[in-house]
Amino acid sequence: METHSENIKIECAENCGNSPKKELLRDLSIAFVKNEIEFCMDWMTDDVVWEIIGDKLIRGKGDFEKALHQMKNRKVQQLRIQNIITHGNTGSVNGTLILNDKESVAFCDVYNFRGFGKNSKIKAITSYIIKTS
Repeated sequence: METHSENIKIECAENCGNSPKKELLRDLSIAFVKNEIEFCMDWMTDDVVWEIIGDKLIRGKGDFEKALHQMKNRKVQQLRIQNIITHGNTGSVNGTLILNDKESVAFCDVYNFRGFGKNSKIKAITSYIIKTS
């Protein structure tokens, strides 16, 4: 799947149509790069923990929202999702981002959901981010 949204090129190699959690993680990844904060917040628990390895630890929904607002200055040209994997109450997404300054970043986000159902909210995210150029 390839789309252009708000001048952001989005590529997703994975067919997510048969898995609600894969669909959610794809949509959440897109919402992150498009700065759709409200959508992201709707899927977080009040006590969400977001660890960006080697950078920071964010605890609670309020601090999570502040972190998203701080990221608004980062402009993304392209999101390429290579894999979306889900099993039970966990999931992960990996891919690359190309920022407006042409910097390239590889990422892997590992998600832990509060429960096993398709509407379970996210209680923890661990992000691995590596600048590649």
